[in-house]
Amino acid sequence: MSLLDAISILLVTIISIIIGFLLLFSPKPRPRTENETYYRDASSEKRKPLPDLFDEPSVKLSCIVPAYDESKRLPKMLKETVEFLEQKKEINKDYSYEIIIVDDGSRDNTIEVAMGFAKEYPHVDIRILAMEKNRGKGGAVTQGILGCRGELCLMVDADGATKFSDLDKLLEELAHIQKDDQAVVVGSRSHLVSTEAVVKRSFIRNLLMRGFHLLVYILGIRGIEDTQCGFKLFTRKSAQIIFPNMHVERWIFDIECLIIAQQQNIPIAEVQVTWHEIDGSKVNLMVDSIKMAVDLLLIRLNYILGFWTVRKKK
Repeated sequence: MSLLDAISILLVTIISIIIGFLLLFSPKPRPRTENETYYRDASSEKRKPLPDLFDEPSVKLSCIVPAYDESKRLPKMLKETVEFLEQKKEINKDYSYEIIIVDDGSRDNTIEVAMGFAKEYPHVDIRILAMEKNRGKGGAVTQGILGCRGELCLMVDADGATKFSDLDKLLEELAHIQKDDQAVVVGSRSHLVSTEAVVKRSFIRNLLMRGFHLLVYILGIRGIEDTQCGFKLFTRKSAQIIFPNMHVERWIFDIECLIIAQQQNIPIAEVQVTWHEIDGSKVNLMVDSIKMAVDLLLIRLNYILGFWTVRKKK
């Protein structure tokens, strides 16, 4: 066997291994069930068909809140959200918004807590979308955005870690960078790296965090220091490009959002937000860090090799 033949066999073997690895382990979004095509109207408690992201917008802002076992932390976050957005309505009577709480197969009474909150604020458009089985944060956000009505789509974590009024910072930046009705603005905690909130974390947690950021830089996104903050704002047109093309449903989904945005030349900006640690995190530090690293590698390989492509609806 010649050296050239040996090299050819080696290359074919390596490529076959990579393709097999991608086929076996690449994330595959779970199709919607029939029940997941409906939402519960909190005011009437009736099931209604979800709108479509490609419909014309009918409210200014959609707040998408992914929630998994969030019965304890959700009410405080919702109260802060509603109070801030109602202030906007007082200033501008034409301002309109909706809050979509996506219950991601919770084991506790998150849905009942959300319904109870909605009954306290009957004038607020609160919709509850229930996943039959847990998808993961990314899947919950995606399903919520695919069924939202806003000109702008805000994903915001249920824990209330980010100060909701910092939405104004994101809106201001979005107005600066928006081009052809496209823009993504990312809330960022990168300025907190040297603060007590981060320094007091364990050595292992900080080490894994820095390792993940390095891996993101090498394989994923450059130019964004904090890809994982759960406070991101999308124009509707940008959401129409990004979310129908999402594959990842777990923690690393933010990376795929930003990869798609960069590939499609959607303007992206990062804005510092006020953030503080909230007890009750569901992240298993060691296990989820490994899963996120593997998923990050899979995302990058799938897009580089062309197995995943962005299809635009005509």
